[in-house]
Amino acid sequence: MDEPSMPIPSEGSTPPSPPSPPGPPTPPIPLAELLASKDLGLRRIAGPAEAELLWVHTSEMADPYPYLLGGELLLSAGVLLTDPDHYVGRLVEAGAAALGFGVRPVHETVPRALIEACDRQGLPLLEVPPETPFTAIARTVWRLMAEARHRELRRVTRSQQALATAAARPDPVPAVLHQLAAQLGGRAVLLTARGEEVHAAGRDPAEETDAAGRLLAPEAAGALTRLARVVARERPGSPASATDTHGDTHLSAYALGGAEGLVLALATRRRESGDHTVAGIAVVLLSLLAAPHQGADAAGRSAALVRMLLGADPAEVAPLLGATGPWTVVHARRTDGTPADALTAGALGASLGTALVDAGRGGGEAVRLLLPGAEAERPLPEAERITPQPGWTLGASAPTPVTALDAADALAAHALAHARATRAPLAVDTPVSGLAALVPPEQAAAHARALLAPLTAPLADTLRCWLSLHGNWDRTAVALGVHRNTVRQRIGRCGELLEADLDDMDVRAELWFALRQG
Repeated sequence: MDEPSMPIPSEGSTPPSPPSPPGPPTPPIPLAELLASKDLGLRRIAGPAEAELLWVHTSEMADPYPYLLGGELLLSAGVLLTDPDHYVGRLVEAGAAALGFGVRPVHETVPRALIEACDRQGLPLLEVPPETPFTAIARTVWRLMAEARHRELRRVTRSQQALATAAARPDPVPAVLHQLAAQLGGRAVLLTARGEEVHAAGRDPAEETDAAGRLLAPEAAGALTRLARVVARERPGSPASATDTHGDTHLSAYALGGAEGLVLALATRRRESGDHTVAGIAVVLLSLLAAPHQGADAAGRSAALVRMLLGADPAEVAPLLGATGPWTVVHARRTDGTPADALTAGALGASLGTALVDAGRGGGEAVRLLLPGAEAERPLPEAERITPQPGWTLGASAPTPVTALDAADALAAHALAHARATRAPLAVDTPVSGLAALVPPEQAAAHARALLAPLTAPLADTLRCWLSLHGNWDRTAVALGVHRNTVRQRIGRCGELLEADLDDMDVRAELWFALRQG
């Protein structure tokens, strides 16, 4: 009976769920590495010397073809071997990488007809000595796979660090391309949708020669440009990436998007298992870094966000935003407390579907984002449209017109404070509804100004946060970043200035209504 084979993730495998970063697939194991394991005593007696093993499978079936996926080292003692030529042909047709034949107790030696069939059809044949159990071979292959994956993970990690370092340089786009070309051992090109070269780095495969001085891939550059046009976002349904080969050159293209439909194109002489992961890291970085190349419109809209949130006249920047609303303001902080830089803030914006990101002017400031409202006739509620993001704590305002973004900014800040205090990944400040909505806004605002007039802004903010957290001292202290005794002192001062008993639920309800108008 067949033993189950051990599947190895391929480049198209589903990546791990966040927050764990996706890793590279397990590299195939060269047949030479297995043969180098002296304790197994394996000996290649037929077929080519080079092969790549993806897994191990044991079968004593006369025709194991239906149970093979390709890339296996098939182990057999030849129990039902009657027609070696047909048997080997079926293995080759199934894509098996090699055949390991165990001698004794069925066969004293490897049948001569099997050796000839493997030589004729190009299948590596290994002689397995009687003292070597098949399970020992499987364990060795799996150990080699684990070691190879560890090496590949380390390579990808080093590449990620190198690319991140390059992205922090004064001229980041060429620096990232140069580092990517170095890590992959090929050429990296940033192209427009029309195939125009924006930046390039690395040696062009079209210029490489063999020992005789002959060009190895004279038409590789043209093939790479044609592949780039396949993923260019000029028409609906274009794939995000594509691969091809031109002679011995491996080609790949990745869409970066943006107004010009920028494309990252790669040409390499080899393709390692982790290259797809390394290229994916570069795609994320270049998508953020290449934003200035996508036209002045995107840069102007991002600048409009910053100016708007800093209090500029809404009428001045509304034309730059391109619409009057609704807009949602989001405040975000890293969950682990580390400051966010422009790259991480830009990645968050990409995840939330906006390029309007203000990374703040210091490590202690929250990242602020402006999200355009849904264009559907019945847009989703904000709590459903904005989803939690791994590694971030978010606070969002309710959708608001462009003329009220300053108020929405304050509401998003309050929502973020509430999320941090309650250790929730996302909090949304919903608009006034219910009985409060029955009071005309002008009257409600006038009542709020009169009632809260004795309070300074810090006191009003503390009172609002304290009420939103149901009078919890510790959570309010966490949300405001102060000591709990400071919260007690401020709330006590609010009670004195308002001449009100803040333990009275009616008083709290009226104050909460008033604070919601600000």
